[in-house]
Amino acid sequence: MTRNAVLPLVLSLILGAVAIAGCGGSSTGGSTSAATGAAGSTQAEVRATATGDIPDNQVFLTYADATSGYAIRYPEGWTRQGSGATVAFVDKDNAIHVTVVAGATPTAASAQAALARLRSSEPSLRVTAAPQIVALAHGHAVKVAYSLVGAPNAVTGKRPLLLVDRYVYAHGGKIATVDLATPKGVDNVDAYRMISRSFAWR
Repeated sequence: MTRNAVLPLVLSLILGAVAIAGCGGSSTGGSTSAATGAAGSTQAEVRATATGDIPDNQVFLTYADATSGYAIRYPEGWTRQGSGATVAFVDKDNAIHVTVVAGATPTAASAQAALARLRSSEPSLRVTAAPQIVALAHGHAVKVAYSLVGAPNAVTGKRPLLLVDRYVYAHGGKIATVDLATPKGVDNVDAYRMISRSFAWR
């Protein structure tokens, strides 16, 4: 499957993961992780955790996939869906989605073109920060930010506005696309920056 063919799948998986996370029954550890840190937290921190903010005392684990050849950190307690070349970690309306495919080294122009193609099937998509090359701990990546309307909540029917930071990494003929999605109003900037910098090829 080509990179162009995979990109719509990337988006649909993010939205599907968020919708499943909102169903209220399958959270494997997000609530436990929040409760563990609540005893020594302020009421403001507890409320922030309830809305989806990743707390300052959050524990992070490393997911490593030998087949696709990468590793990335994620918050303990988040539900993992999929494996290998397509995996997502979700909690509330937050999602970390990783897809690895064969492809040429990405550029700012190719990242922009990929989002333009996605917008043809997701008209709510808006680019909020133009693609740029960023230097990370384990090399360079193309970063672009966008927003889109998420899948409806299974209980309320409401559709959150998702803010997504996308990082595209390349190594040895492989392309990894990492989408870090969070609903508008939730502050996961620092945690997502750390996660983006943790991505490493192996």
